[in-house]
Amino acid sequence: MAESSSKEQRWLPKRIILLRHGETMENKDGVLPDHSIQLTKKGTDQAKEAGVLIKGLLDENCSSSCKWKVYIYVSPYESTRSTLREMGRAFPESKIAGVREECRLREQDLGNFHDTHKIKQLNEMRNKFGRFFYRFPDGESGADVYDRVSNFLESLWRDIEMKRCIPNNNNDGGSAALSQELNLVIVSHGLAIRIFMMRWFRWSVDQFERLNNPDNCEFIVMQLGFGGEYSLSINHNDHKLREWGLSPEMIADQRLRAFGSDQKQQDQFLWYDAFFSHSEQQDQDQDEDQKTTK
Repeated sequence: MAESSSKEQRWLPKRIILLRHGETMENKDGVLPDHSIQLTKKGTDQAKEAGVLIKGLLDENCSSSCKWKVYIYVSPYESTRSTLREMGRAFPESKIAGVREECRLREQDLGNFHDTHKIKQLNEMRNKFGRFFYRFPDGESGADVYDRVSNFLESLWRDIEMKRCIPNNNNDGGSAALSQELNLVIVSHGLAIRIFMMRWFRWSVDQFERLNNPDNCEFIVMQLGFGGEYSLSINHNDHKLREWGLSPEMIADQRLRAFGSDQKQQDQFLWYDAFFSHSEQQDQDQDEDQKTTK
């Protein structure tokens, strides 16, 4: 009975929305640090449109009796802060539960000042070496970004467990606000968003290497499914998931997360399943062969 009661009291945000920043100006001569590069006019328009689309999604999927809010985490880069400023024009102040600048969501560090030609060469080298493990000179590897995004996720879960992102969270634990539908919006960068999903869904390095960046100001919606798991399949069709680089097995797992499943069903989509797919009979035959050779 106690276990059932604890489940009923568990609170989770309805959606986690991952938004990539808008188009940025080209840093032709490498004279600007990455964190200060601004949006283009197109990038500004993209951000405004993203705000309208996200608000429309929340309005459309929330019943008339439901009140929704958003709590926003944003990378400290100028591109993401400007994206937030422009997308925020679509949201009334009453819909904003809070905003927090989060340094761990910043772009992958490619080094300090650099020119476009050099970065092109380094990117070619990274593609040969592997996007996850290649470390830029004086910069970061994808594995480094994984570590700090993992650290951010631990903080995010503490925020959720302690209900820090619920507005008017007073001594009552925010119970008055729990009836409101809260959505988390994370405004970040292409690689950080892919790493976030990799870490959340426990994808392997090989699965990460398949992934493609979302377009500028394209947003990815992770929504809470019937089984209590977040899924990409509730708001995105298989075609879109394939476009982002998900394999058939990864897409099937997202469907299970969306509509609920037991652990045995999920286990059939584990990436390491092929490592242990041999039968006991094969083991016995192998043992017999080894004895024969001796």
